[in-house]
Parts: sequence; C-alpha cells; structure tokens
Amino acid sequence: MSDLPFTADEMMTVAAARLLADDTVCFVGIGLPSEAANLARLTHAPDVVLIYESGTIGTKPDVLPLSIGDGELAETARTVVSAPEMFRYWLQGGRIDVGFLGAAQIDKYGNINTTVIGDYTNPKVRLPGSGGASEIATSSGEVFVMLRQSKRAFVERLDFITSIGHYKGGDSRDEFRIPGKGPTQLITDLGILTPDPETREFTLTSLHPGATVEEAREATGWDLKVADELATTEAPSAAELATLRDLNARTADAHAGDA
Repeated sequence: MSDLPFTADEMMTVAAARLLADDTVCFVGIGLPSEAANLARLTHAPDVVLIYESGTIGTKPDVLPLSIGDGELAETARTVVSAPEMFRYWLQGGRIDVGFLGAAQIDKYGNINTTVIGDYTNPKVRLPGSGGASEIATSSGEVFVMLRQSKRAFVERLDFITSIGHYKGGDSRDEFRIPGKGPTQLITDLGILTPDPETREFTLTSLHPGATVEEAREATGWDLKVADELATTEAPSAAELATLRDLNARTADAHAGDA
C-alpha cells in the first residue's frame, strides 16, 4: 500500500488492472479498458495477451492507442490477422478468456448501451454504436466492464441494449444459448460490483478507499444491493501509481495535438 494521494480514476484503473491474471487472453476495448489492461501488462501480468478489434494479437503498445486503428498496436503486435479471422476463429471460436468493455449506460444485469441516449428514432445523443462489443459480450469466456458510476450511466432501464449481459437475470443467457459467463466484474470509480449467483443482479462487493456506501447508492439509478461482508479495495501501491502515471504521461506527449 502507498501513502501517496491518488484520484478516483486512478483507483478504478488499478482495481481493474489487478483483475487480469497473467497469461489471460483479453479482447480489449478502447478507452478505460485499454488503460487498465496495459497497466496490468506493465505490472503483474507481463504475459497477458492483449487483442484489439483491428486484428492485432499480443500487442504491447508503449503508449495508449487513440483507436483500434492506431499504428502503435500493429507495430508492437506479435501478429496481425484479418477482421473475419479475429471474430470467427478467435472470438467465436472460444479463444478469448476475458472481454474488457466500457459503456455509456449499464443496467443491474450488466446489459450495455453504446448506441443512443433517448428514443432510437429521435435520440438526444447518438453514440458510437456496438463496434465489436456485442460479439465480445456474447462470445468471451467472461466480461469485465469499466465505467464511472453515476445515475446517468447506471440506469434502471437502458435506452437501447447494444451488448447483452445477463439480460433479465437468472438463467437468461442459458435460455438464449449464449456461451460464456457474461459480465463477472463491474469496476467503477467507487467500487467493484459482481453479479449475484442466483439473480445475476450486480451487487456492490468492494468499496474503494474514501468512497462510501451512501455515495454508491446515490450514484446508482436502481436500488443498489450491498454485500453483507463488504470488502475494502486495497489502495494503489507506489509502483502501480508510478507505472500508470508514466504511461499516461507518455501517451499525452505522443498524442499532443492529435484530434
């Protein structure tokens, strides 16, 4: 543990990175998941295999990519394959251990919206859409989701289901014959949530240092359930913070002036 001050975002990234074990084959989303996955690679999981949607396998970028098409990914990858091979052979073939995704909205069962805010035909905001997220959510061995916790993001009812989680809870995935465990970890800037073994409703199981249960409930659009034995997330170590800050500093320098 470190006595160094840290931000809520740094705590979230470190907590997410720790969940990735060494040698895991991980399909990485751009943004927060990419930051956490690369932090894992640079700290406790040097042999984690990072795969991006553009077909880069085993990539080891020196800076965080702006998009799946960033040249840094291809230049540092073990190999690059076509998109059809990536999805059909690797993802749908059951070769991905963890899909690591972000979201604009999420509900209590881990269903994700990255398509629209508001009515689909007349939305308030048009979002980037699925990309490969819907396939990642259905075909990965398990799914980690990472996003900042707020009532705008944690909603009772999604405006649109882009990527299925546990759908309506319980055995919904089995009923639709969807492989994989679905979302197993939801990492936020306040804590970590995991699905109830029976209902599949996400429950707060670990609270980050400095955060409170009241804050977490206030930032959730449904009646948030809290584990009877609520853990406290271990604060970032000095090494984890130094590595993360160095990664972000290199990235900022590399992308200075980029759109």
